[in-house]
Amino acid sequence: MAKSIGLLLALGVALLPPALAHDGHGRSGQGGKVQTLTRSDRSWNGALLPPLAAAQPEVHVLRMTVPSGVTLKLHQHPVIHAAVLVQGKLRLETEDGAAQLLEPGQAVIEVVNQPHRSVSLGPDPAVLIIVFVGPLGQAITLPAAP
Repeated sequence: MAKSIGLLLALGVALLPPALAHDGHGRSGQGGKVQTLTRSDRSWNGALLPPLAAAQPEVHVLRMTVPSGVTLKLHQHPVIHAAVLVQGKLRLETEDGAAQLLEPGQAVIEVVNQPHRSVSLGPDPAVLIIVFVGPLGQAITLPAAP
């Protein structure tokens, strides 16, 4: 559980150039600084993240743009993922009515295996950087079960 988020954070740090290396406590060396945006063993609605399977992992790093005023259809993700909103305003909603508002610079650990949707509140398009970590070859997004 904590290993899941630790994996995401370790991956993020591993992908940084050496000039941005840090000691894990928000301090940095060689002229760069790394800031932890989020860290948890739970998604934004408080649900415990699923344990990681003993399988070869595959990492997806996506940039997603949702035009202002667009509401995405209900969908779900079978893998652990986190996102940072870089532009716009976005409301995350679960099927049971829970909601989370994101503004630029905020990070979120998304719900897993739970139907949800996103609403781009504008006035600018919502732009997110999303990191998914799951078993090699597994789908990262599925339609919500009927």
